Amino acid sequence: MEAVEVLRHTVHEGERTSRDAGYSIWIFVAAILMVVLLIYVWSHIHMTELEYQIARELSSKEQLNEEQAKLKLELATLKAPQRIETIAKEKLQMVYPGREQVILIK
Repeated sequence: MEAVEVLRHTVHEGERTSRDAGYSIWIFVAAILMVVLLIYVWSHIHMTELEYQIARELSSKEQLNEEQAKLKLELATLKAPQRIETIAKEKLQMVYPGREQVILIK
């Protein structure tokens, strides 16, 4: 009778071991799926942040290009010969030199 009980105990322990192994496999699969899901969510969030950063940089570039165009126009206005002549005559009270003041260098 004791041999039968030992055999039942052994069979019962074998069932528990295989059941525990089944749970372990499911836990392992669930852990792997969680890791994959976390990596996917992280990459999606990171990609969205990069898209926002690119949009901000493009907007900044556009503003800088507009400012550069305005500065080029202002530079051209400030360099205009008519403007320089007017300032020389009115503010600095300069006049064109007479013929006797011009010296030609050869």
